[in-house]
Amino acid sequence: MDKRDFTAAEDPFVLFQAWLAEAETSEPCDPEAMAVATADSDGLPNVRMILLKGVDERGFVFYTNCGSAKGDELSANPKAALLFYWKSLGRQIRVRGPVEPTTEAEADTYFATRRRQSRLGAWASQQSRPLESRAALEKAVARYADDFEGREVPRPDYWRGFRLRPVEIEFWQNGDYRLHDRIVFRRETTDGAWTKTRLNP
Repeated sequence: MDKRDFTAAEDPFVLFQAWLAEAETSEPCDPEAMAVATADSDGLPNVRMILLKGVDERGFVFYTNCGSAKGDELSANPKAALLFYWKSLGRQIRVRGPVEPTTEAEADTYFATRRRQSRLGAWASQQSRPLESRAALEKAVARYADDFEGREVPRPDYWRGFRLRPVEIEFWQNGDYRLHDRIVFRRETTDGAWTKTRLNP
């Protein structure tokens, strides 16, 4: 595919899925990795890498402990930005918009697909809070392994899903001599019509 064909795209979700599919064949590790930026109560930005766990026309889904820093920040200010970067393709995608919880059923369904040890870790880790030692964390995992021995590990109430409903999605393709190609899709509301603009590099 010509690297510049993407500028003719009219649906940002279709284009995103196409780029993600290409990244899955070329990116050596975690093509679904994304940076998620939130802001604390002082407006100070906070960013971290996590994994995209679902995307469709409703938005981009990820999961976290609601007691974590990002969980607290999203509760106080339910807006976020995402960044995908695929070095193997020379591409990045920026996404911004409000964030809402997924349904309980969606969270349960995804949690059940995680490896058992990861589900135990969700119970054992008080994410983002001080930890006495690595040994203390491993002891907590062992305790929950005993508690749930012989049965399924359920999703903790504080472990939830979030869906970013985009109002802006920007696609960037690396170009020679820094003459990059950029298009941005914007809409006024999360269910509104998209407008597309080409941007200077």
